[in-house]
Amino acid sequence: MARPLRIQYENALYHVTCRGNERKAIFKDDYDKNVFLELLNDGLKTYNIILYCYVLMDNHFHLLLETPLANLSEFMRWFNITYTSHYNRRHKRIGHLYQGRYKSILVEKRSYLHIVSRYIHLNPVRTKQEGKLTLSEKENYLRNYRWSSLLGYIDETRRGSIIDYARILESYGGDNKKGRRLYWESLCNDLSTGIDIKEKVIGGSILGSDMFINWAKDTFLPAKSREIPAVQRLKKYTAKDKIIDALCKETNKSFDEIKKERGIIRQMAMDLLYRVGGLSGTEIGEMMGVDYSTVSQGRKRLRENLKRDKHLSQIIKRVEVDLSMVKI
Repeated sequence: MARPLRIQYENALYHVTCRGNERKAIFKDDYDKNVFLELLNDGLKTYNIILYCYVLMDNHFHLLLETPLANLSEFMRWFNITYTSHYNRRHKRIGHLYQGRYKSILVEKRSYLHIVSRYIHLNPVRTKQEGKLTLSEKENYLRNYRWSSLLGYIDETRRGSIIDYARILESYGGDNKKGRRLYWESLCNDLSTGIDIKEKVIGGSILGSDMFINWAKDTFLPAKSREIPAVQRLKKYTAKDKIIDALCKETNKSFDEIKKERGIIRQMAMDLLYRVGGLSGTEIGEMMGVDYSTVSQGRKRLRENLKRDKHLSQIIKRVEVDLSMVKI
């Protein structure tokens, strides 16, 4: 069977799932789940990903995320490898943790963002055991299920910093008390009437209106290649020259000086060019006179240093503020 197409473009929305190999557990306990969320938080920042909701089950997970930089494959490759390394190291095992590649469904934001979020949040009561509960018991179970972003959607005091709640709650009256109440009421209604998006997914990879599906087919599917990478730019990111100028101004160094040194400033340049500039690791490597792996390692070391050094975070924030006021 041919693999579903990986359709990637800037600001695309995806429902991502990944299941344990042979349907075995990918989380042994709460510690694993906490590490998973910590790594997810790191990855969201590093790859400039927007997360709308998640659910963690014992043997699989669901994510609903948006990729401003058209980099889903790169993000998921890093994230799955990193978590697998943790899991194997902690539980003294080797080999694959997941059952094949992750599954991603391209979702039309306008029509299905809020629907897919509810579908994901209902996952904890779709198991054989929880499926036998009464309606009120299911509602109570969902309200108390810890490993889901639903808690922040219905209770403002239980929000996590990694979730963008406002975009989905717009469809329910806004990010306010009324919006949270209506979201919960819609979810409870789904418990009674059911909500199933699987049969509406085309080719195992696209969910949306007929217009959206036709656009995706016309744009990405005619090619005969087995996998289609990002082939177009739908949004212009900050020009690389503006990023370089802003960093040089902040550090009082020329770009030639930044390229030559093998320290934090060069790592900052790599990170900003990737996250803000939308350049690939290969493109950044060509600019800096290094290979792709050096760029990747440099950005990884920067993430580790940022956790320990608030001064570095302040420098990057000042550059980002400077860039936000630049008109391209």
